[in-house]
Amino acid sequence: MGAGVPLVTRAVPLVPAPGADDGGPPWRTGRTRARTGTEGDAVPDPATRPADDAREGATRDHTLPADAAPTLLPRPSPPPGHRGGPHDPADGAQNPDGRLPRWRSVLAVVAHPDDESFALGALLAAFAGDGARVSVLCLTHGEASTLHGVAGDLERLRADELTTAAGVLGIGDVRLLAYPDGRLSAADPGELAGRVTDAARETDAEGLLVFDPTGVTGHPDHAAATAAALRAAGVLGLPVLGWTVPEAVADRLRREYGAAFDGHPPEAVDLTVTVDRAPQLKAVACHRSQAVPGSVLWRRLELLGDREHLRWLRPPRP
Repeated sequence: MGAGVPLVTRAVPLVPAPGADDGGPPWRTGRTRARTGTEGDAVPDPATRPADDAREGATRDHTLPADAAPTLLPRPSPPPGHRGGPHDPADGAQNPDGRLPRWRSVLAVVAHPDDESFALGALLAAFAGDGARVSVLCLTHGEASTLHGVAGDLERLRADELTTAAGVLGIGDVRLLAYPDGRLSAADPGELAGRVTDAARETDAEGLLVFDPTGVTGHPDHAAATAAALRAAGVLGLPVLGWTVPEAVADRLRREYGAAFDGHPPEAVDLTVTVDRAPQLKAVACHRSQAVPGSVLWRRLELLGDREHLRWLRPPRP
């Protein structure tokens, strides 16, 4: 199925991740919104440039050989000192509102490298910290973005950033596909769902973690990835948790940045989970080509604080 889109099961050995500045996350550093890259390139103001999660415009063709074979690479190791997550039953006071399900294996389905960190990072670290086997299926290489002043080949760099961030979050398996970035909604829905089905079976997933069906940020690739995951979950009978943001946070981001965020009112949210942002911030820092200080993505993390919000898109069986 989908022979023209090769699968790369990738998990490089863990390397030290670049941490956040000593002064705290980028929204507290006081740096200007335009910075200089490693080769002296001016980085666009993130308030006006189309971000990876809210861009417009055409993507280049991504034609792949029909006989391309999968490439298998070593798995990553959990970071030293990785401990139980904030939803550990032994620490109920840390999570007063909701608990993540105790899945032994969870598969996150995302559209782009960095979605697993900027969006789902705190949740994936929590699952891993609680002993779950965490896998990520990323459907594109994110090649429609830009390097933002970082030297290197964009596709290769973003793949490396993804696997490095995965090690920080405790993710044990990264599956990277090469559907065209920005055109995921044009892919055959059955083929896309089949790729998710295969990954869920191969990782023995007991549940899927995805973006809300709206795509959260308005990016059609996010919505397409979730649609494929829901179709696969229907075939396999798996529960699906959808990550979302509160309506008030989405409204604030729309006002401040003009970003196309979609949120939900409190009554539409099934789980509100207290999370530890530290591993997420370290993972985001691994995406050095995309983690532009002052962007809407950092602002979202600031507004969310230590809470994440989830909806059951397919509830668990009674």
